[in-house]
Amino acid sequence: MEKSKKRKNTFLSFGIGRETFAVSVSKVLEVLEKQHITEIPNVPDYIKGVINFRGNIIPVIETRKKFNLQEREEGKKYVIIVLDLRVKGNKTIIGAIADKVNDVLAFEDNAIQQVPELGIRYNTEFLAGMIKEGDSFTMILDIDKIFSQEEVDIFSKNDKSVLADSSVEISL
Repeated sequence: MEKSKKRKNTFLSFGIGRETFAVSVSKVLEVLEKQHITEIPNVPDYIKGVINFRGNIIPVIETRKKFNLQEREEGKKYVIIVLDLRVKGNKTIIGAIADKVNDVLAFEDNAIQQVPELGIRYNTEFLAGMIKEGDSFTMILDIDKIFSQEEVDIFSKNDKSVLADSSVEISL
């Protein structure tokens, strides 16, 4: 009797505050240790600034602000997860700040549960699902739905303006 093959999805799990999130490993380009982030004026407050990634200037998102979570204490350790984003067919690379990377997880499709409805005041469309592990949950992010086209346009616009301004220094 042939066993039916169940598709496994692989995710990188990471912590932000007391919450655990995960993204598909296919979206993760690299995980970087804490480094200098060059601040950019006149951008939304959740854009922490920019870094040099493999010779390219990429925006870094403060996920705590983007997700309306409590701010990180000054000087606390963090990592930057470099993600390959696709919004309406446009490719953008961003860095997302997380407190720590936990593990690479593999789950079968049926282990991922739907996100409960929380009412119209809460935007949960960027959550692809949740995984229950004991008494805790891992929220699976649909990284391509976290940012709107307008936000991606801001990232692209600021990449070009930073490149044009030779007075901005990027630390390697």
